[in-house]
Amino acid sequence: MIEEPGRVVALDRGAVWVETRRKSTCSGCSAKSGCGQGLMDSLGVRERRGLIRALSDLHLQVGDAVIVGIREDVLLRGAVLVYLLPLIMLMAAAATAAQFSAREPVVILAGLGGFCISWLFVRMRSRHTAGDPKLQAVVLRAMLAGPASP
Repeated sequence: MIEEPGRVVALDRGAVWVETRRKSTCSGCSAKSGCGQGLMDSLGVRERRGLIRALSDLHLQVGDAVIVGIREDVLLRGAVLVYLLPLIMLMAAAATAAQFSAREPVVILAGLGGFCISWLFVRMRSRHTAGDPKLQAVVLRAMLAGPASP
């Protein structure tokens, strides 16, 4: 389970809306001193907050500090669906067009067509599974003491 601290900002039936702070991975990078991204993060320019709807059966109030979690396999499958599938479809469609000795503009258009088809598939799949409780974040526990993380 991947966990993230946050603060409850709104209540919903059977769920809460949690605000989390998005973290950068720049602290672990060896090129952080020579990178513009690392400089922007250290100045706080890119500090952003995320809003997550998390299922909860706890009695929470707005302002409560909580830990939300999502299963690793859900996150991994989502990343493959959103990032890898469109890339594979783009390459497969372009390679198929190239196999038939199509001209370069046709190969490019075929690749873009494969990308668009995969984008539509991802969009339909996400709408179809949006209400599935097994694929949603959940509130794991409420933090009893101390200020909220964000």
